[in-house]
Amino acid sequence: VQLVESGGGLVQPGGSLRLSCAASGFTFSAYVMSWYRQAPEKERELVAVIATAGSSANYADSVKGRFTISRDNPNNTVYLQMNSLKPEDTAVYYCVARFREYTYWGQGTQVTVSS
Repeated sequence: VQLVESGGGLVQPGGSLRLSCAASGFTFSAYVMSWYRQAPEKERELVAVIATAGSSANYADSVKGRFTISRDNPNNTVYLQMNSLKPEDTAVYYCVARFREYTYWGQGTQVTVSS
């Protein structure tokens, strides 16, 4: 099982980034996919979650209206489009896959929002 995040980096406040998470080794379309983040000295936070078919998604209040989660089941990939980024969005972002008792985490990608 592998979850490989990419797309992180340094961006100025107000800018955008698109994170990708490429999955392999499991039946991607059966798993609920999520993005979490963890900032230094803060607890891990659920950012967004998307249903298996991509028909519904939920977001943390802190990112509503700015972030969009989406998935491409044929290509086993989940995305997080992040717009209007703020310094408080700085964190390591993790891709997570869940199905029943199975949970898989990616290694994370750093997002830094700074001028």
